[in-house]
Amino acid sequence: MSRELREAEVRKSRRHGTNHPYLRGLLFVYQGATPGVELGDKATVLLGDEGEPQPDLYLRVLPENGGQSRTTPDDYVEGPPELVAEVAHSSRAIDLNAKRDDYARYGVLEYLVVNLADRRLHWLDLRTGQELPPDPDGVVRVRCFPGLWIHAEALLAKDYDRLMATLQQGLATPEHANFVRRLADAQPNKKRPEARARGEKTLRNRKR
Repeated sequence: MSRELREAEVRKSRRHGTNHPYLRGLLFVYQGATPGVELGDKATVLLGDEGEPQPDLYLRVLPENGGQSRTTPDDYVEGPPELVAEVAHSSRAIDLNAKRDDYARYGVLEYLVVNLADRRLHWLDLRTGQELPPDPDGVVRVRCFPGLWIHAEALLAKDYDRLMATLQQGLATPEHANFVRRLADAQPNKKRPEARARGEKTLRNRKR
């Protein structure tokens, strides 16, 4: 990590915008509804030899569920989380430029920046290098985490009820249900609940 980025991390550690708890709460609820997904808050992430950022928030798929990061023996995250989010104020230029480039280089898939100065939620697909607009209804539908729906205006306005109502709509979609099944299927030597139930029924029939 460059000296500029290290200094930015120190400055950011001294303050937290009041939008941070709203975004964190949203991701926390998503984590609870999506087994195999983990939320991190100001946790050090090991990216390459010199990259050790502390993103405000991240969501990752756990390695045992097919995620692209790993957990070290001393419980650090090594490798890129799928989604990183930053709440930016005075450091917004660094978050949208130098950090964006670093995260893209190391393999983060999507990047959210809550820009407090301009009251805007930036949504970037780092795989294509494009900034994406919210959908026409004002909702950011995160691609790497199906069902993670974020109402941009509600987040900036700190409208918790609207934020959660939008998220619940996303969690009720077939796309989220399919994602949960894919995560479960990715676990080695672990049967899905319905498969386990069929196996137990077969065993009982053999005992009769």
